[in-house]
Amino acid sequence: MANKVEVKELLDAGVHFGHLTRRWNPNMAPYIYMERNGIHIINLYKSAAKMQEAGEALNKIAASGRKILFVATKKQAKEIVAEHAAKANMPYITERWPGGMLTNFITIRKAVKKMSSIDRMKKDGTFNTLSKKERLQVDRLRAKLEKNLGSISEMSRLPSALFVVDITREHIAVKEAQKLNIPIFAMVDTNSDPREVEYVIPSNDDASKSIDKVVSYMAESIIAGLSERKSSKDAKEEGSDEKAAKAPKAKKAKADVEAPAKDAEDKKAPKETKADAEAPSKDAEDKKAPKEAKADVEVPSTDAEDKKAMKEAKKDVKLESKEETLEKAADSTEEKE
Repeated sequence: MANKVEVKELLDAGVHFGHLTRRWNPNMAPYIYMERNGIHIINLYKSAAKMQEAGEALNKIAASGRKILFVATKKQAKEIVAEHAAKANMPYITERWPGGMLTNFITIRKAVKKMSSIDRMKKDGTFNTLSKKERLQVDRLRAKLEKNLGSISEMSRLPSALFVVDITREHIAVKEAQKLNIPIFAMVDTNSDPREVEYVIPSNDDASKSIDKVVSYMAESIIAGLSERKSSKDAKEEGSDEKAAKAPKAKKAKADVEAPAKDAEDKKAPKETKADAEAPSKDAEDKKAPKEAKADVEVPSTDAEDKKAMKEAKKDVKLESKEETLEKAADSTEEKE
């Protein structure tokens, strides 16, 4: 798992700066700390708690061998997301979102296969048999496909999760993921609706430093999950090799066993019972271990105020549904009349 989130680092990166107060979404009220100079300030303790929660979930998804699609078409987020997603070996979209990318995935896969067919043409010499005009057209098509879909060429099936920077800008991607019940992880600013997302990370989605801080943490969580998966696979392979090597020896040893060996086992029996008697104490230690681990509260610092703030930040936030918001608005207008 990735390192703990430090509130001071988030503060230095400018994660706490929201939008102008007149552009806010009221559903973001639980994540807003205060207003200063006409700008909303995001509660960084809530940001830190939500980042840790999202990081743990992404870690589990990556450890299970599934893909996470990163989406960011903002100018200031393109390069950052592309760099960190490539490090984590995950697909990403940083150019225009192709309509039907998720809901019409079969057609998108056909376009990706077109790229590989053009590459084969160039290798086997078929490309050179075309006229000059046709070669130019094929080259332009290949460049266009590479620009828009090159980053998802290895994504053979739908992703298990989406990580989005600015859900207001990427509303089409969010709607497609909702139709297919794909969980969404997103950086949500004060002008966005957090009810659209399963894993909300309240943060500044306009500053490059803020985006880099959040995306790098998520990429680290994914890389940690992938390394866990690799180590578990290696351990299984080693175990299977050892079993295969021991199998012939075990058969030979079993054939050589005689009656005296059985008597020796009977003599050793009391020692084994003694070992079994000591087993409960180990189990008791194992039971105590989670309690000791739980005692280490994941907080940015050792201050009592920070601990209290982090505990409050980790509590679930209950957001009103759209119907409830409209009903309240209607009731307030009736009272005024």
